[in-house]
Amino acid sequence: MNVSSVSNTFTTQRTAATDTSSTASYDNFLKLLMAQMKNQDPTEPMKSTDYMAQLATFSQVEQTVKSNSKLDALLASSAWSQADSVIGRTVTTADGKISGEVSSVTITSEGPVAKLKDGTQLLLGPGIIVS
Repeated sequence: MNVSSVSNTFTTQRTAATDTSSTASYDNFLKLLMAQMKNQDPTEPMKSTDYMAQLATFSQVEQTVKSNSKLDALLASSAWSQADSVIGRTVTTADGKISGEVSSVTITSEGPVAKLKDGTQLLLGPGIIVS
């Protein structure tokens, strides 16, 4: 099967944007922490446990961002597998109104979209019958 018509532009752009935003937010967090330390009341300094709690919270947020990017990669991989498996096969909607042979598949933000030989586009999702 030929999958050269499948595009993964969305996933690549989203992953790059996620990496940039997590770095920027880490830098912003450190700037805020330094400003907080410089401007605290000297008669009531912040406890070191409070700083540790803030760092732990930020660490959790950073790990969540990384987990999300890994999940995006996993979803993209699943979409590639699904795209490869339907090219050249017949797909039909659950109600039977749209049916045809898949000529190409494009990966979009909504999921894989099959282009049928008659030019119709069909989102590959729940209820689609592949034969």
